[in-house]
Amino acid sequence: MEKTSLAGRVLYKNNQLIAVNKPAGIAVQPDKVGDKSLKDLVEIYCKHPVHIIHRVDRPASGVVLFAKNKKAAASLGEQFKKQKIEKQYLAVVKNEFAEKSGKISHLLEKDGRKNISRVVEKETDNSKSAELNYKWVASSEVYHLYEIELLTGRHHQIRAQLAAMKSPIKGDAKYGFRRGNRDRSIHLHAWKIEFTHPVSGERVKLTAPLPIEDSLWKFFSEKI
Repeated sequence: MEKTSLAGRVLYKNNQLIAVNKPAGIAVQPDKVGDKSLKDLVEIYCKHPVHIIHRVDRPASGVVLFAKNKKAAASLGEQFKKQKIEKQYLAVVKNEFAEKSGKISHLLEKDGRKNISRVVEKETDNSKSAELNYKWVASSEVYHLYEIELLTGRHHQIRAQLAAMKSPIKGDAKYGFRRGNRDRSIHLHAWKIEFTHPVSGERVKLTAPLPIEDSLWKFFSEKI
């Protein structure tokens, strides 16, 4: 898939919002690398500026929501602040959790210089609580697929918390997986998002198809 095109990637659009299934390897917003960002591509597609509502890490894939105007952006921003938006991810790990499902709680501290978040044992001025629910979905001979429900939205939260549980995401060498994927992706996919439409008030549920050009994602796509 061309990373300079949104062909086949738009999941939802109206006068207020647009949602896109982001491929791995593209940043949501412009960064120091200088490549076209997802925001750039969405603005080219919409032919006007858009507002970033939330982010998905560059090496991850999945649904990203943008607002087309300030009012919609404010509404969605408030929903995120009040934890009224539900987000589910899919993560592939090699080391299976002891329990099939559960809740993980940590204190996370962001290191902006290294662009990494670490679990800390004691509360600090910079630490923030991080919580997620996990549930086993399927397994291959080597890897295990988990559904992750984010309860808080911290920097690199899923990556840092799973690494702290000795189950780093496949390909995520930054967080302790033994080697990176060839395309520098990680096996983390923003799968579902549910929010309240800023005008109609209706709940909207979106699902981003898995990147089945990857053989492991293709295997797991047939198990969910």
